[in-house]
Amino acid sequence: MSNQGQKHKVLVILGTTASGKTGLGVALARQFDGEIVSADSRQVYRGLNVGSGKDLQKYGNIKYHLIGIADPKEIFSVAEYQKKAFAAIDDILQRGKLPIIVGGSGQYLEAVVENYQLSDIKPDMAVRAENENRDAEELFAELKLKNLAFALKLNNSDKNNKRRLIRYLEVVNHSKPGVQSQKPGALPYDFLLLSLTWPKEVLAERIHRRLIERLEKEGLIQEVSDLNDKTGLSWERLESFGLEYKFIARYLQEKIDYEQMAELLERAINQFAKKQMTWFKRWGKKRKINWLIDKGEAKKMVKDFLGK
Repeated sequence: MSNQGQKHKVLVILGTTASGKTGLGVALARQFDGEIVSADSRQVYRGLNVGSGKDLQKYGNIKYHLIGIADPKEIFSVAEYQKKAFAAIDDILQRGKLPIIVGGSGQYLEAVVENYQLSDIKPDMAVRAENENRDAEELFAELKLKNLAFALKLNNSDKNNKRRLIRYLEVVNHSKPGVQSQKPGALPYDFLLLSLTWPKEVLAERIHRRLIERLEKEGLIQEVSDLNDKTGLSWERLESFGLEYKFIARYLQEKIDYEQMAELLERAINQFAKKQMTWFKRWGKKRKINWLIDKGEAKKMVKDFLGK
C-alpha cells in the first residue's frame, strides 16, 4: 500500500443477506467506473455459487475480485482476506478505477476498513494439537471464556467451524483484546460506507422469494450434492458453511425431509440477517454508516464523495 499523495477514495456497500447490495454495487460500478471487491466469507470458495449468491452473470462486464479464489476444503482466514483485499484495492486504484467493496461479512469488512492487525499472529501448533480432538461446541465455549465480546460476534458458520475456532483460540492466546488489535496509523484510503435497509417484513419477503428461486430454479440442492459427490467435500465441511449448505446437506443425508429443510433454512436466514444488522449497528456507533432506502440516494452520495 502506497502512502504517497492524497487519500484514495474507496466505496463500501454493506448490508444483510437479500438486501440488494450486490445489485447496488454493480450499478455504482457501471456509473462510476468501478470494480467490485467481494467481502463475503463464502463467496471466496470455489464451487459455493448458488448458496452464497455468487451470481457472476449479474456483473456483466464489471471486473470483480476475491470471488472463487480458495479451495473449500481449506480454511480461508480473515487475515488472508484482509491481505488480498488490500492488494486488490491497490491494483484497482493503480488502474484509475474506483474500488467498491461489497458484502455482508462483518469481520471481513471491519478487517479492511479499520485496518486490524491480524497477520502477525503465527499458527500455534501446541494449541492446534491440544484442540484437535475437541468438537466445535467445546471450542466455542472456551472462546467465550477467553474473549466473550469477540465470541458473541461470530456467525453460525464460524461457531460451527472447528478449524476456524481453533484459529481464533490461537489469536486470543497471543493478543489482547484478540483479533481486533488495531494497527497504528491510518490507511491511505478514504472510505464511504453505504447500506441499503428494508423494513423487517419486506426483508423477510425478499429472503423468502430468493430462497424459493434458489431451491426450485437455480439448482441449489444439486450444487450441494455435487460438492459432496464430485469434489469430495465432506458433509461435515459442508455443514460448517452454515445456512443453505448446512440444511441442504442434512436433507441430502436424509436427516430431515424437504419441508423441514425449507422451513428451518428460511428461519435460519432470517436470524442470520438479524445478526448481521446487529453487527452493522454496533459498528455504526464508531464508524459512520450511511443507511439508505433507495439506489438514487446512493448515487447522489457517491457523486458527492467523489467530487463529480
